[in-house]
Amino acid sequence: MKYARIIKGIAEQMGISLEEAMDRFYHSVTFQLIQNGVADLHCRSDRYLIDEFLIEEKALTTPQP
Repeated sequence: MKYARIIKGIAEQMGISLEEAMDRFYHSVTFQLIQNGVADLHCRSDRYLIDEFLIEEKALTTPQP
């Protein structure tokens, strides 16, 4: 259920479909870190994890100098 809430929050924040949000989330570093139990991320709030994902997405889409 936690992943569903995160995906829904991502879709709302980014203005994308649930399907696209799910695809992006499941292919993200954030998801990998949660799955691997790094820093007990699975214990963090949904809002925190959504924000971490959005930071990751921004870094991926921002051109590097």
